[in-house]
Amino acid sequence: MSWLVSRATVTAVGLTCKAVLNLGFCSVKVDGLHHLHSALHASARNAGQGIITGWLTVHFHFCPADKHKVANHISTLDDPVTWGVLPTRYYLSSRTTRWALGASDVMFTNPIFSAFFRHGQTLETFRGKGVHQPAVDAAIHKLDQGEWVHLYGEGKINQPETYQTDASGIARLPRFKWGVGRILMETLNPPVIVPMWLTGFDKLMPEGRSFPYKYLPRYGAQLSVTFGSPIPSEEILDALGTLTPKAPPPDAVKPVGWVKDKVSEQLQAPSIGEEDLLKIRANVTAVIQRHVEGLGRSVCGDTLAR
Repeated sequence: MSWLVSRATVTAVGLTCKAVLNLGFCSVKVDGLHHLHSALHASARNAGQGIITGWLTVHFHFCPADKHKVANHISTLDDPVTWGVLPTRYYLSSRTTRWALGASDVMFTNPIFSAFFRHGQTLETFRGKGVHQPAVDAAIHKLDQGEWVHLYGEGKINQPETYQTDASGIARLPRFKWGVGRILMETLNPPVIVPMWLTGFDKLMPEGRSFPYKYLPRYGAQLSVTFGSPIPSEEILDALGTLTPKAPPPDAVKPVGWVKDKVSEQLQAPSIGEEDLLKIRANVTAVIQRHVEGLGRSVCGDTLAR
């Protein structure tokens, strides 16, 4: 019965968001959707390759071998409204709808909200508890089953005016959370990683409005959703860098996931120290951030805003 309630919840939300996008409430421009289509219908999913998607959104409040998306997060409505661009048939199967990590203090604040988001394929995440918590473990498990997991690399809503810029006026995204790196490294197979970039959602749900308007989307927003090319798994392996062979320290742990053979080969040992592990995790996360940021520049230019 639970799966039926979950499917009904996801379908209802998907159809509602598609109606918002198609009935003139706002306009939306979609580019690169074929990248996600290809990942979702790849035969490798049946062998345990997951999908990761992720985005950075500019101007909004809610801003593998698995398929995994990583994107910018600028509005409270970027997820789920973004998925209104998918074909209707996708809402009818958990294999073609995303799993996401959601903050406990935002989405799971009472029994009704908790039931809704759990049935909406959201994994409850606790801020401040680090990369080793049940939601991250569950995301890795989902990817190992060939599921699609969507990640918010920034870990919170960020709007373009908050991005730091250098002396040349080039904007930089906030550092992505290292949990992204752990998820990518510890899957059994390299996931398909599809970066995303969103714009306009901050106009749909602008922050700073008074009650009750802060809960109502604004009419006439111009949105864009861009899917980038999948990130080559070779770049993730290159991010491991060159590790110096040495005797395992007292805090050494055995690496897990599809990168473990590469790590063990470089160290000439079956285990890795905590310092090296954190370095690798940071390097892997940086690869994802670089691709998402690069996609953002192709859409919005060096200011990452439009």
